[in-house]
This record gives sequence, C-alpha cells and structure tokens, in this order.
Amino acid sequence: MVTKKPSIVIIGAGMAGLTAANKLYSATGFKDSFELCVVEGGTRIGGRINTSEFGGDRIEMGATWIHGIGGSPVHKIAQEIHALESDQPWECMDGVSEEPSQPTTIAEGGFELNPSVVDPVTTLFKKLMAYAQGKLVGDSAAGCEGFEEIDYYTKFAAKALKVSSTSNGGQEKLSVGSFLRQGLDAYWVSKKDQEELKGFGNWSRKLLQDGIFAMHENTQRTYTSAGDLLTLDYSAESEYRMFPGDEITIAKGYLSIIESLASVLPPGLVQLGRKVTRIEWQPESDEVSGMENGSATATRPVKLHFCDGSNMLADHVIVTVSLGVLKAGIREDSGMFNPPLPSFKSEAISRLGYGVVNKLFLQVEGNDCNNFPYLQMVFHRPDSEFRHKKIPWWMRRTASLCPIYSNSSVLLSWFAGKEALELESLQDDEIINGVSTTISSFLPQPHKLVNSNSHELCNGTANGVGNSHGSEVKVTKILKSKWATDPLFLGSYSYVAVGSSGDDLDIMAEPLPKLSTCKSAGSPPLQILFAGEATHRTHYSTTHGAYFSGLREAIRLLQHYQCIGV
Repeated sequence: MVTKKPSIVIIGAGMAGLTAANKLYSATGFKDSFELCVVEGGTRIGGRINTSEFGGDRIEMGATWIHGIGGSPVHKIAQEIHALESDQPWECMDGVSEEPSQPTTIAEGGFELNPSVVDPVTTLFKKLMAYAQGKLVGDSAAGCEGFEEIDYYTKFAAKALKVSSTSNGGQEKLSVGSFLRQGLDAYWVSKKDQEELKGFGNWSRKLLQDGIFAMHENTQRTYTSAGDLLTLDYSAESEYRMFPGDEITIAKGYLSIIESLASVLPPGLVQLGRKVTRIEWQPESDEVSGMENGSATATRPVKLHFCDGSNMLADHVIVTVSLGVLKAGIREDSGMFNPPLPSFKSEAISRLGYGVVNKLFLQVEGNDCNNFPYLQMVFHRPDSEFRHKKIPWWMRRTASLCPIYSNSSVLLSWFAGKEALELESLQDDEIINGVSTTISSFLPQPHKLVNSNSHELCNGTANGVGNSHGSEVKVTKILKSKWATDPLFLGSYSYVAVGSSGDDLDIMAEPLPKLSTCKSAGSPPLQILFAGEATHRTHYSTTHGAYFSGLREAIRLLQHYQCIGV
C-alpha cells in the first residue's frame, strides 16, 4: 500500500504565506515527501503589499517602508535581488516624506508657523512616545545625547503616567491617547505664564499648541492603525520592535520581494481566484464543548470549501488571512470555521485591535507644482467656531500633504479610522474638491513670520510657499487605497487594543488542535496553523512580522516531520 504524502495548504499569497511556501519548498527532501499548495482568493499575489504606478512614479498602495534595515530579512532580500536601485522614480526615494528636515507647518487660515512655535510641541510629543515605547526609562535615558532635554520632558511623561494610571484604574487599562494628553496637560501647567502670541487671527498660543499636538497624534494613528489613540494599549507599546538603522522604501517596489519569494515555486503551485469560504477541522473533544466534529475524512482531517463550490482535503492548513477577516470569521453567522474556533482563540481575535489606514495620491498641475512644500497642517478642532466650514470633516485629521519625493508633482496624504473609511466611499470629484478647498485654506496667501523673535506677521509669498500653491496648483487626478471594503482584507493592520495584550498575539500564533492534548484526544496534530503580522508579538503590523510568522509556521511543520536541516 502506497502511503499518501502529507498535504499542506497555505491560505493567502501575501508575505506570510509565500515566506512559508518558500521555506517549505526549499527544504531538503520536501518535494519528494509532501504535497504543497497555496490558495489565494484574489487575482494577484502580495496581499497587503501592492506596488503600483501613478503619474509616472512607482508607488505603494499598501506596505511602504522597511522599518529599519539593520538585520532586516526584507532588506537582505532587497539587496540580493538588487531592488534598492531603479531608473524610474519611486515613492519616498529621497526619504524626506517620512521625516522631513524642514517641513512647512501652516495653521488653518494660512498662518505659517515658525519653528519656535512648532518645535517645542513636536519635541514634547516625540519624547512622550519614546517614553511610552520604553526608550526613556531609567539608566537608558541617562546615556542618551541631550540628556538634560530628555530629563526635562521625562518629568511630563512620568507625571502623565501617574495621573493616567490613577484615573484609568491601573496601567493595564491605560491608553496611549490618555497618556499623551496627560503629558500635554502637564506641559501646559509648566507653561501657564507663557506670553500670548499676536497676529494669528483666532489662534491663541494654547490653541496652536493643541493643534500641533493633534497633528502628531493623527500621524501616530496612521502608524498604528488605531483610529482613536484612546483604544491603543499603553503597556504593549514598549513591546513593539523595529530594526535599527534607516527606514527606507524599495526602489523596485515591495512587490519585488514577494516575486522573489514566489520565484522558487513551480508554476501552478500558487492558485489565484481560490477564495476559501469554510474550513472544516477535527478538534479534540474537550476543546470545543458541545460541538460536533467537522465532516473532514480521517485520512486528511481538514477540508477546505471554496466559493466556486469545489473543496480540497489537507493534513495541515496555514491560515494567513488578515485579522480583519478572522474577526469576521468568528461571528456566529460566518461559518468560516466548522466547528467554530475554541474560545481562547476567538477571544484573542476579538480583543486585539485592527484598523484601517488608506493612502491618497494626487496628481497636481500648475506653474509651480514641482515646488509644493512638505505641508504639515494644523487644523482647528472639528467643533471649533473658528473652523473653515467648507473643509470636509474627513480632511480634518489628516496631518500632512506632501510630494512623494522632492520636486514630484504627485502628492500623498494618509488617512486613518473613520476618515479613511469615508475616503473609500467618496467619488473622485468629491475628494478633489475637498482637498482643493483644504489647500486653498492653508496656502492661499500665507502669513509669514518676519523673524523668530517677532510676534508680528506680514502677508507675502516668502520661501516660495506663495499664491501659486493655492490658485495655480490644480489637482487633476487621484488614486486611493481601499483596504477596509476589500473583502479579502477588511482593514489594514493590527494593533494591541486596550483590554488586550501581547499575550493575545502569542495566542494568535498557537496552532490547533492544542499540541498538549492531541495525543490524549486522538486528533491529528497541527491541523490549522496561523501566520500573518497579527500573530507576531513584537513585529505586529509590519511585513517583518508577516515574514517571521510565515517562517515560524513552516519550521513548525518541518520539525514535526523531523526534516533534516531545520
């Protein structure tokens, strides 16, 4: 009797799925001993990596940055395949869009703000975030350059942590949003005798500081995908890790990494347009109380059902779908898993946060369109009587509007939360009108400080940020991402929400059935394995997390079968 080869099916051809497939297929003796298949519901590989073109430039609709190149496996692949250089211009190729050295910060109404107004609040915000991330605690801060400055801001952070923890019922329930605002309050208490600014219309010094702080909060929302920072867990913030070194984009596009991983796989191994609708599996009896086992056969315990009515049997399935799809999949009416996932797994899925972040690219034309500034926008509060009534609400939590590299005529804005969701539902002309109205409010005829010590203002077009940007720069075309309404993703990336913790990310990574009880229950082990950015405790929300998780699950299976060289 011929023994059947173990069958492994990977659901999803994104970074996690293709990393797992690459590792498995490249293992010694694997091709002769296993059957491997990758099923992808969409019409392309890459998942939340989606390189595109706009205005003649290479852009990223999804994953954009390598978050630190020191020791990064993604950077290593990019080097090996020579993807870090390109003749075609690409998004953020000069690095300035992530952290510009000289942004132009303008308050609603066209008031250009001097660095003496902006920088103290920017520094406060950065130091508060560094404190939350565990970078300014104890002896580690003492060795830092500019320790006196750090020490000055640390006292606001320490006070913020104390006040926030007390008012929120302990640090385990504390949000990043609450901590940040307590830090700003502590800063204001220390600055209560500040001299009032003059000549900024309806803007007071405190309103400007509040607006600048909110601008940085809105940037942080896009970094984390938390639509509201009050839902972002404080304690887990210090567990998140980036690699050291520069953060860069990939000249030939992030998709080049995906294509490299897929290049070792033979034609036909990755099947596109194969959307899984149900996963039947055989848990041990004590893991899902009161539930009958799925109808998968004893020879291959997992049965996949596809949207076209076909099905497939497997010994092991690596599920790499997004946390958003898993959240939809644990609803009672979903039927994605049969029987439903055990409570320890479904509760972790429920507790973790998963948000939406979208990018909006704009093609601009005009006499001076290649001179558009890196614009940081300070808005009045949405309920302020001073707000420009024609600026749409979905633009008011957008922190910046900037060229994708110096002198590009393609601009980029980032959106998070309900504003990102609204963006997906708007028609192109509605977006163009809304953005144009916003630009005209910020760059019609900007008010420019005469010098850093002066509180007086003059109207003018100094530094080239003049009339041309408001009246002559015209938005002609847009391109936007739509991650929330795409049924294959239902959002962008995960975060640790208040009420969850890093432990939930570890639970996400646990295979089913539980290894500890497989033998006693007689269930085949490792039926469903989980990979993807939301299953990595320290690199969640990034391609690094997706990559490492795919590697982890491939190695788990290879070790299970005692493959050599793992």
